[in-house]
Amino acid sequence: MCRRTFVCLSVLLFVASLLLLNLNGCGSTNSDPNPTAVPTTFPITPGKIKHIVVIFQENRTPDNLFHDPVLMANGADIATHGLNSMQQEITLAPTPLGISYDLGHFHGEFVVMYDGGKMDGANLVSVGCSPSTCPPNPQYLYVQASDVAPYFQMAEQYAFGDRMFQTNQGPSFPAHQFIIAGTSAPAATSSLFASEDANPSAGCAAPPGSLVTLIDSSGNESSSTYPCFEHATVTDELDAKGLSWRYYTPGAGSIWTAPNAIQHICQPQTIKGQMVCTGSAWSNVIMPETQILSDIANNQLAAVSWVIPDGPNSDHAGSLQTTGGPSWVASIVNAIGTSPYWANTAIIVTWDDWGGWFDHVPPPEVLNNCTEWGCGYVYGFRVPLIVISPYARSGYISHYTHDFGSILKFIEEVNGLGSLGYADARADNLGDCFNFQQTPLQFRQITAPMDAEHFLNDHTPATAPDDY
Repeated sequence: MCRRTFVCLSVLLFVASLLLLNLNGCGSTNSDPNPTAVPTTFPITPGKIKHIVVIFQENRTPDNLFHDPVLMANGADIATHGLNSMQQEITLAPTPLGISYDLGHFHGEFVVMYDGGKMDGANLVSVGCSPSTCPPNPQYLYVQASDVAPYFQMAEQYAFGDRMFQTNQGPSFPAHQFIIAGTSAPAATSSLFASEDANPSAGCAAPPGSLVTLIDSSGNESSSTYPCFEHATVTDELDAKGLSWRYYTPGAGSIWTAPNAIQHICQPQTIKGQMVCTGSAWSNVIMPETQILSDIANNQLAAVSWVIPDGPNSDHAGSLQTTGGPSWVASIVNAIGTSPYWANTAIIVTWDDWGGWFDHVPPPEVLNNCTEWGCGYVYGFRVPLIVISPYARSGYISHYTHDFGSILKFIEEVNGLGSLGYADARADNLGDCFNFQQTPLQFRQITAPMDAEHFLNDHTPATAPDDY
């Protein structure tokens, strides 16, 4: 009876949402009045978007990274306080973007912070500093506005999502698999899923002995496997339709270079005593990541691009030098915004996992999925989401539930592709963040401390975010 009532309410919410969008010119309001955990799909108008750029940053939550008074005044669900495991209320305190310690963000830390939905266990998340060097309540901090002003500009001008959840409940390696495939399973028929980072290296060219921990449907991490998988990805769908794609990354063998862990993309061979990826599709993996800026300038932007940062530009905690992320993202947005590509491009900015930082919103149950971690499992924690496009709803706060599968579904629907049948099949399509009937937005330059020339001329050897 409860399930039937839930479905009926879901349908009513969907219909009401469509009516609201129509009454307001297909989305002229700043915020949907009724937050919903039900994945909701809105129509994607064909032909409006011809290029999609997915910028995948590192390890932040909305409560930590977007303590923006403008967003909060417009209805964004950003907390100023949070509970700890002793039921004490902690006031969130400001911090620089670059800090010297990292926080634990493995599956076990998800479990203790989630605490059955109470969201009161962040103080139990491990921190990489001693009591004498840690700030008070080191998990309960937000980044000071002066360090992330470019992000605030983007979020205030375009669409910001305060219900974007990472699909997995752990760190980067599985998250990066979800962003190209909608799954972290080793094989299409597997009932196990990667849940942690690969160690000591990732991918099909990783040295022997490299392993990644797997999780079963009961939540047990009782097995592991070599981090080389074989199943379909959205890049296969793009290839089948003759559509271009590129994956920009600092290096070939990191846990953030998702294609290197897919056998048919990597096709590893030993060359001069070293295992390397040699597959024809591997030519779409572009290093260094700054090539995205040159490709935009040279009118060579692919239909779909993924952009992975290097360490200093990643937003990853653990180094005082990790401060370039807002400028790095702004340089890509500005390059597109001042080019002919602006007219038909959607830029999706999100973060791969929560990084151990406090967030107050419990992830909802996924009621219609019984193939991954059992039936009715919950998403991972919230991560920020910004949708930038001439067709993005301006100044809009999305309260609809999104996850990494939503990005894949948007890619599929824009390009007329089929479904992979993984996270994309159950997700929404980010459609509420767009108004394809509006007069296209004029681009306004994002002000940032460093511009594209800085990144193109920076020849510092690339480092992966977790090297910090």
